[in-house]
Amino acid sequence: MPVPRRFDRRPPDRDDTRINERIRVREVRLIGEDGQQVGVLPTEKALSYARSRDLDLVEVAADARPPVCRVLDYSKYKYEQEQKAKAARKHQKQVNVREIKLRPKIADNDYETKKNHVVRFLKGDDRVKVTIMFRGREQTHPERGVALLMRLAEDVADLGTIDQRPIQDGRNMTMVLSPVPKKAGDDGDKDGEKDDSAQASEQAPEQVN
Repeated sequence: MPVPRRFDRRPPDRDDTRINERIRVREVRLIGEDGQQVGVLPTEKALSYARSRDLDLVEVAADARPPVCRVLDYSKYKYEQEQKAKAARKHQKQVNVREIKLRPKIADNDYETKKNHVVRFLKGDDRVKVTIMFRGREQTHPERGVALLMRLAEDVADLGTIDQRPIQDGRNMTMVLSPVPKKAGDDGDKDGEKDDSAQASEQAPEQVN
């Protein structure tokens, strides 16, 4: 019968910052609670210095020689760092790429429907990949695809700009539109609150047939 593993009581996201007794080098370069450099001290003396002020000794530059440590309230410091990271994420945008597919001989009412999709995506700050799908002998007239794509670009010019001009790739021709940057003070640009996630990223195109 297998021996059960001991329960790991460590939290899943362990804080690897070395503080107080976890700092095991012989000496450190000490920065006081006022931000001024105290000098290079044996680690035990630096720790006593922090304890006498009811604060923590925190390693802030482990790769320095000797490592740099600051005297501060670590719980307060950690909270402030988390708030700064959260504020930075709020000002990052997530860039989505939507895809619209058209046929070279698309009917006017279908064109209007597709154009409205493009307008909606651009207003939502999404990039739009527009694909013309050629069939059979239609491939011998690529100029029709270019004309259709440029017509669409002109129709939405107040909302989007051409990021990638029409390119032929086999039976398909594609063009990419990007939303026109909003001016300061425009609705939807306040505090950059479009997305609360991590660093700005580009996702796979979402298709609208």
